[in-house]
Amino acid sequence: MDPVKLQQALDDVFDQALLHHGFTNYMRDYQLVIHATADPRSGITPATLRYLFRHCVQATCTTILPAGTWRTSLDDRLISYETGVDLDGYVWGVNWQELYPGARLITDSPTARTWAAALGIDFHEVRIQANAHDLTLVFSDLQIEELPPEGQGPDHRFPIQ
Repeated sequence: MDPVKLQQALDDVFDQALLHHGFTNYMRDYQLVIHATADPRSGITPATLRYLFRHCVQATCTTILPAGTWRTSLDDRLISYETGVDLDGYVWGVNWQELYPGARLITDSPTARTWAAALGIDFHEVRIQANAHDLTLVFSDLQIEELPPEGQGPDHRFPIQ
């Protein structure tokens, strides 16, 4: 995949809602499910997108929440929006994270070069930062598809409708 097109694809979902991330069921590829919206006045219809990072040989996920936030966010009531919304702590139950400060391609990645030499295909490394997780992925290709609209759609858990 062309690095310029890859960075543009990452820029396209800057500051959008990350609904889910993790390996696919067959555990070779890593996916991000993103709800992309724009100002309603723009006329752009919201979409749910799947970013599929193919042949993902490395996926690292770390928290970016400080220990103090974790300390106040251990209550299991925070994993449900309905029971956690009025509590102090990080409300895990909003079921999304903001893709901010966003994603960027790591140019000239030694890890990507090593995998490319070993497998004989191009590899890339990206760093994806959301408001709760910091992801680093090493993969060979990115496929993007629009998913069918979900029955529920965005609700009060999304700040912008």
